[in-house]
Amino acid sequence: MTVHSSVGAVTQVVLLSDAQRENLPSTTPMANHRIPSFMAADLVIQLSCTLKTKPDRGSFGFGTVFTDHMLTIEWSETEGWQAPLIKPFGDLSLHPACSSLHYGIQLFEGLKAYRGDGDRLRLFRPMLNMNRMAAAAKRACLPAFDQSELLECIRRLIEIDQDWVPRSDSASLYIRPTLISTEPTLGVKKPSRALLYVILSQVGSYFDNEAEAISLWADPKYTRAWKGGTGDCKMGGNYGSALFAQYEAVDYGCQQVLWLYGEDHQITEAGTMNIFLHWINEDGEEELATPPLDGLILPGITRQSILELTRKWDEFKVTERFLTMGQLCSALKQQQVKEIFGSGTACVICPIGHVTYQGKSLKIPCQGENSTLTSRIAKELTDIQYGRTVSDWTFLV
Repeated sequence: MTVHSSVGAVTQVVLLSDAQRENLPSTTPMANHRIPSFMAADLVIQLSCTLKTKPDRGSFGFGTVFTDHMLTIEWSETEGWQAPLIKPFGDLSLHPACSSLHYGIQLFEGLKAYRGDGDRLRLFRPMLNMNRMAAAAKRACLPAFDQSELLECIRRLIEIDQDWVPRSDSASLYIRPTLISTEPTLGVKKPSRALLYVILSQVGSYFDNEAEAISLWADPKYTRAWKGGTGDCKMGGNYGSALFAQYEAVDYGCQQVLWLYGEDHQITEAGTMNIFLHWINEDGEEELATPPLDGLILPGITRQSILELTRKWDEFKVTERFLTMGQLCSALKQQQVKEIFGSGTACVICPIGHVTYQGKSLKIPCQGENSTLTSRIAKELTDIQYGRTVSDWTFLV
């Protein structure tokens, strides 16, 4: 490993011996060397000569304040992956014909670093993010990489910028791995050049007041994803194309869109979140239900964790099943709905209080005793994320 450390205006190059490298903390699984990939052992580090002033807590929104360094890894069809590079945070230089700009050949991930008990830094189930990113790369015809090697590079980046991880149980450091085509041509083709980069951002609450339930606007005239599409991948096109509907939702007095699909108005996602319904189902059973991973739904890390957590409790039925607006309206009429909530990395758990559908405002129970499940799930997850509960779901930086 080559480390470039800046002292004043002078850059020093420090070569670590094998013995020193063996003493570096390493908690990633063994790399899969069958995949042609960059290697964390080849990481080059160029430290910034000038460090930024960190903002006061509460003076930053979501994803607006970035740390001192970033990770970049270039790839070409002819030369393969280049050595990973951690360098001062800065702008990218892209060819004007870059196909990620013209044809959306790109993808991203989102995970967080938390400062918890003992001042230790933790990631929450990061290999699930790495695996999901690798699957999206395959779908986008972008180059494969070893997920464990990327995670180790990210760990080193966080280690370098660790002072940016907030000392707060209501804030964290958001990690945004991104993979884009840098193919410099207007032809629509599989990229022969790409760039993988990772940036870090201090974040607080995703919504202005996450304690309050949000409102959703449900209208089947807009579709987030479709069978055979890329709704199960974190690609920019899934989000940019949703903005028009999002602003129409605001015009109707709602904060987010409840995405529907098909003639039976299947419930799919809530804004950028997976959605859960806690209710008494048609068979009279207490059930926690969420739409299945049928290609329309993003396989959320928080979603998976909620399913595993509540199934372990074994207190009520937990299912992945299709849900329709007809079922929801009928259940509300019969007072069988206990609560509805969204889940995701950004918000963790977000209660839903109203749904506007076909000109009607549907009030969702979410106050008092009915909201105990949402609160319980949120507490158990955040206790794990911040290290208050010991779990193999956390990865120490």
